[in-house]
Amino acid sequence: MEILGKQFVDGKRLAASVTPFFSRDAATGETLPYEFFPATETEISAAATAAATAFRSYRATGLEERAVFLEAIAAELDASGDAFISIVMRESGLPEPRIRGERLRTSNQLRLFATVVRRGDFLGPRIDTALPDRQPLPRPDIRQYRIAVGPVAVFGAGNFPLAFSVAGGDTASALAAGCPVVVKAHSGHPVTSELVARAIVRAADRTGMPAGVFGMLFGDNSGAPLVKNPEIKSVAFTGSLRGGRALSEIAASRPEPIPVFAEMSSVNPVILLPGAVQERGNAIASTLAASVTLGAGQFCTNPGLIIGIAGEAFEQFCHQLAEEMKNRPPAIMLTRAILNNYQEGSARLAKIPGMEMLTGTSTAPDRAAARLFRAAPELLKDSNHPLEEEVFGPATVLVAVKNSDELLEVISVLNGQLTASLFAAGSDGAVCKPLMEALETRVGRVILNDVPTGVEVCDAMVHGGPFPATSDSRSTSVGTLAIDRFLRPVCFQGYPDHLLPEALQDANPLGLRRFVNGTWSEAPIDR
Repeated sequence: MEILGKQFVDGKRLAASVTPFFSRDAATGETLPYEFFPATETEISAAATAAATAFRSYRATGLEERAVFLEAIAAELDASGDAFISIVMRESGLPEPRIRGERLRTSNQLRLFATVVRRGDFLGPRIDTALPDRQPLPRPDIRQYRIAVGPVAVFGAGNFPLAFSVAGGDTASALAAGCPVVVKAHSGHPVTSELVARAIVRAADRTGMPAGVFGMLFGDNSGAPLVKNPEIKSVAFTGSLRGGRALSEIAASRPEPIPVFAEMSSVNPVILLPGAVQERGNAIASTLAASVTLGAGQFCTNPGLIIGIAGEAFEQFCHQLAEEMKNRPPAIMLTRAILNNYQEGSARLAKIPGMEMLTGTSTAPDRAAARLFRAAPELLKDSNHPLEEEVFGPATVLVAVKNSDELLEVISVLNGQLTASLFAAGSDGAVCKPLMEALETRVGRVILNDVPTGVEVCDAMVHGGPFPATSDSRSTSVGTLAIDRFLRPVCFQGYPDHLLPEALQDANPLGLRRFVNGTWSEAPIDR
């Protein structure tokens, strides 16, 4: 397998650096025989400039052309062979079924965004026709739709080497919006990144897209200069709270500040009500243990905090969960750096006064042991939020509160989270609605009687939440609403029909559903 390890810039491969870094086998730490060259300042600037040049023509592509491009990327990914699957497995330590499933999710979400593009509703046309006889002043003809913001910097995520990386949801939604993309490849899976980037380039060539519509840079030091580049108009990031905040500060300090849509940190609290624990506590314990340890706990929706109401049933649940966690084998993590961070995070939790480690005291040098902690309830009310500092890996914390009033009290002071799960039975009905109302102010997705891991890619999904879960609680990084991050409204006043964009023309040639004079309509306008 030939891997060049050079930047993807304007249809060319560039590498001026002479000091390479190498890919590694996630399971063994072995250096793989592929070298990669960190992007130089010149190459970063060239990629951003090429994206800005491509934007002029790419933003004007027809909806069908853009949809075909997205589908071509999906087809290229689907056609990647067994060698591709093998290298993703080696770089990530993830098993074959997970990689094949993630590849399908990646191609499916590209096809979903192709459907969104063809639908055209993301353009959001709003039309107020002229009222020349209105008193005391006439109203001019005013029409609005949404356009692409410009080149987007996408930071590939480590925990989903396909679905949240080079051709993942951020790239798919930005391209769907009409924005060229420059990806900062994740250094944990550079071979995977190069192979996916090649698939995107092949799709762009095959569908006649401008060369600069996609670029990719290697090297951890390329992120900050890319965000600072004046040609970049938005940023999409999935990673740590520290990384997301750093990028947000860089973007805000530019002469022209730009938005950063960062998914950063979440412990995804799980609330267990007494009726549910009484009826099916053992089943819930088994389900939660599987969720906590799924993919070695390397999910942004990993349930890292479990809150129940004190009592005999909850104590039995805790015992059962501990037994379930003990039986989970130590797992390979994505990189040795992530494994080290997990070990350090676990040690930090264990040292908190009022914290007890119930399982996971034994460790393997190259594997992550599943860990279950139990915390004193006072820690939930600590203003420093010690239980909400994410430990990325197969660990979770149990807490018992006195009653439903205290439960509502602690929920009201939780940090922002991506998700919250509520396990309830019919006998818990009286407290369910107040809890749901409290949770919806703290999270982006409220789940009933299910675990938070597993994020459906669909129109209704929200994968976001208040800070520090994300940098902008008004957005989602999963689902078709993700396209909204890379659009802005533009208004046309007093224009004759033939000069208007197609989405706003009287005849409605795109067949869109439009908000015309206060009413949704697909009908042509007679003026």
